[in-house]
Amino acid sequence: VQLVESGGGLVQPGGSLRLSCAASGRIIGTYAVGWFRQAPGKEREFVAGVARTSGRTSYADSVRGRFTISRDDAKNTVYLQMDSLKVEDTAVYYCAAEFSSYIPRGRYEYNYWGQGTQVTVSS
Repeated sequence: VQLVESGGGLVQPGGSLRLSCAASGRIIGTYAVGWFRQAPGKEREFVAGVARTSGRTSYADSVRGRFTISRDDAKNTVYLQMDSLKVEDTAVYYCAAEFSSYIPRGRYEYNYWGQGTQVTVSS
């Protein structure tokens, strides 16, 4: 499966962005999909994930209540709605997919990655 992220950009603190992860080559509904982010000088960290069959979701504590992950299997796309953005949310955001029955939270548990999209939160 090939993944392409879009929707990043510059936004003020408190603002919102919606990231998209479009899949090609395979039906994204057959994969668990995760969003990760990596800020300069930091490790890539798990942000949110959605299971492949149940649609169950999982979030990092730092974003729970502010970010929402969803999937539209008809469009073969997974979204990350980001609200109440903070300066510390600034990072390159990546989507990843894995044929897994659960939601992996470790970066090395995913075999398929997009190229990333930059999100900058600044006034």
